Amino acid sequence: MPDIEEKYGFPHCTGHRSSLAGGLFNGCKKEKAIKFHFSTALVRVNSFGPRPSITLKPRDGDEYTLEADIVLASDGIKSVTRTQMLAELGTESQEEDTGQAAYRIMLKRSEMEHDPELRELIDSDTVVRWVGERRHIIAYPVSSKQIYNLSTAHPDIHFASATNATYTTRGSKSAMLQMFEDFCPLVHRMLNLVPDGEVCEWKLRVHKPLPTWVRGSVALLGDACHPTLPHLSQGAAMAIEDGAVLAEVVSRIPADKVHDPETITKTLKVYELLRKPHCTALVDLATHSGRILHLGEGKAREERDREFRLNGKNGSVPDKWASPDVQNMIYSHDWVQEAINRYDELYASL
Repeated sequence: MPDIEEKYGFPHCTGHRSSLAGGLFNGCKKEKAIKFHFSTALVRVNSFGPRPSITLKPRDGDEYTLEADIVLASDGIKSVTRTQMLAELGTESQEEDTGQAAYRIMLKRSEMEHDPELRELIDSDTVVRWVGERRHIIAYPVSSKQIYNLSTAHPDIHFASATNATYTTRGSKSAMLQMFEDFCPLVHRMLNLVPDGEVCEWKLRVHKPLPTWVRGSVALLGDACHPTLPHLSQGAAMAIEDGAVLAEVVSRIPADKVHDPETITKTLKVYELLRKPHCTALVDLATHSGRILHLGEGKAREERDREFRLNGKNGSVPDKWASPDVQNMIYSHDWVQEAINRYDELYASL
């Protein structure tokens, strides 16, 4: 994707998720108004308004209750907030199995540099995807090319037969190797570098579209309201955009209305109106991209492979993460500017 910077003003970069989280954390530490409470779990939402109340439980302490003007719940695919919000609306939280799971692997440079082909991979500025029937692997260097990150998508076998609700498990190296036994020797050499006992497998789940992201003075964001398959690499990106839009719309609340529940609810609904259609479209597109990547033998796969060979000359490729038309939809849109432009119109409509 050599023209990304020319088109959108910034280069395409890969990075370790801990680097992103660390950068966000360091930015927050510079803000005096932000206070962190680590190792503390949300037990329940006691009320969604007019002044929301939540109960929290420190790992090594007693429960306590906290009130706030606004609660923003980014508590993930297993969101306690979402479950209670939907219960108040008379419906249930409906997570969905996708039939897919993922191995996530990080290989060190020291493990790869002895092999010329592996060293070429970690020294590259390239994202590689190996595609097979019902399975694929995507990989790229991170951490100044000191780590090679691999993430797979493959049929969910182990979680489907499990008796508990876990989304992660220690996997079997032999099972992982068997899953990708018909992939190329280069893939086999990388997978064989994973130490025995250090294979981790994730269950990939999504959620049925929600009737609302907002109740009272409480709003959901990120995986709590739009969990997605990873095939567009947009999960964290959508959550960050949610946060940016929330910051913009909340900053529009007049000083004399910052404690007014009706104004807060309307403002949070503006956020939902701005973000929900776009996020829903990307979640659907990620699912569609996975189906296309995982096609078995037949006419549909032949057509997909023909489009791959065209390499985007018709403006689209089957791997939607790398497709120019999808990149334009994602990268060209400034959501903060959208919030600035449409806040008054959307607020007045409520």
